Amino acid sequence: MDTSIKMNRGDIIFNIFNYTFLSLLCLTILLPFIYLLAESFDRIGNIKATGIYLWPQEFTIDNYLAIAQNTYIWKGYLNTVIRTVVGTILAVIVTAMGAYALAQKCFPHRTFWTLFVVFTMFFSGGIIPTYLWIDRLHLIDNRLVLILPYLVNAYNLVLIRNFFQQIPAELQESARIDGASEYTILFKIILPVSKPIIATIALWLAVGHWNAWFDCLLYIKDTNKYVLQVILQRIILQGTEQMMQSGGLIEGIYESRPEVIKAACIFFTMLPILCVYPFIQKYFVKGIFIGSIKG
Repeated sequence: MDTSIKMNRGDIIFNIFNYTFLSLLCLTILLPFIYLLAESFDRIGNIKATGIYLWPQEFTIDNYLAIAQNTYIWKGYLNTVIRTVVGTILAVIVTAMGAYALAQKCFPHRTFWTLFVVFTMFFSGGIIPTYLWIDRLHLIDNRLVLILPYLVNAYNLVLIRNFFQQIPAELQESARIDGASEYTILFKIILPVSKPIIATIALWLAVGHWNAWFDCLLYIKDTNKYVLQVILQRIILQGTEQMMQSGGLIEGIYESRPEVIKAACIFFTMLPILCVYPFIQKYFVKGIFIGSIKG
């Protein structure tokens, strides 16, 4: 029995247009990435003289060896890893606790508090009031300023709340009958069956922390506490050769080949996210779709 679906002319035209558009979209994303990778392994890296290329003209790993000898890069890497790991774990826990409370039908004034949370998605205090608030809390030049303000995100909280509402209430009721506390229900029953949405939110938070730089530039004064993205921003936009050389960079390499060093630094910062994403991307689509269903 033939169960294949026959496509009419309109479906064929749509598929051709769809595949063509998506292929071009992928190329616009992949080509800059491939060029950046090729340039990071190139010895010259002069786009004005050679044009765009997708393979190193003179292959070398000296650019990455130069980065490996720079102490500022590794300090920034360590600060970024600490911020990303600690910030992501704490934010997932705090957001899940808030979402669990709002998902309970017996929670007093649940609708009001949900609307109150949603309100913060559209309105904020602004940069200056936030800075004054951070200053009054004595968090200026403190590493906690890169973590505490991001413990709860309204959008993430709503997504997790909607996911929790899809979980059968009988699981919680049976646990309460057995004497389980709310913390036990959340951490031993709800969270283990919520891996898709938790993995999705954790990915968003991790990428956000890893790429964040403006808050560090605004609140952190000690260069030893700078995250990697701030150091990268200074290297790319300001061309701080002094920072690179004082951090232990191979003498003269930045001055003679600044573009390849910048390309290597950019790819160096992207590498952890590229390594982690394939292992959790299977949860990504499922978590978004289920979490976006209104309960």
